[in-house]
Amino acid sequence: MDAILYVDRTGIPWRYLPHDFAPWETVYGYFAAWQKDEVFDQLNGLLRRLVRKAEGGNAEPSACVLDAQSIKTSANVPAVGQGIDAGKKIAGRKRHIGVDTLGLLLTVLGTAASVSDNAGGIRLLSDIPAGHPRITKAWADTGYRTKVVEHGARLGIDVEVTRRDPAQKGFKVIPRR
Repeated sequence: MDAILYVDRTGIPWRYLPHDFAPWETVYGYFAAWQKDEVFDQLNGLLRRLVRKAEGGNAEPSACVLDAQSIKTSANVPAVGQGIDAGKKIAGRKRHIGVDTLGLLLTVLGTAASVSDNAGGIRLLSDIPAGHPRITKAWADTGYRTKVVEHGARLGIDVEVTRRDPAQKGFKVIPRR
């Protein structure tokens, strides 16, 4: 597990795994098998439920927050799978995430940066009911418009788009988000 986390954290190719760990073929074999068997998803779910219970809440969330972030990619990364986020003028990838109200991961989607928040939000919302049937409320920023709200309604999820004060400069937490 330490070797898998090392590769994840550093981003190195499997073949460059330091010799302090098991041979890269062995480590990758475990990673591939566990990924196929959804072991990482199960671990994330178990840890999330334990944290929520420790915080005094229900093990399963009833609300979530949707957001997306564009990330610049290295010049060495192949152009396939990349795009340009026209609003933020960033060439690279975009991560769309859904978290519970404690900020614990529920669902994640990686796309080209050119994929709109709406398209990513619809895909995130589509994943939520199967794994988290208690969720009936979602908060999102203004990147998520009518299509996401309508899609959420079809799924039984009330999506509330929160808006920030246009006069506000810099980062500030938006209420109810």
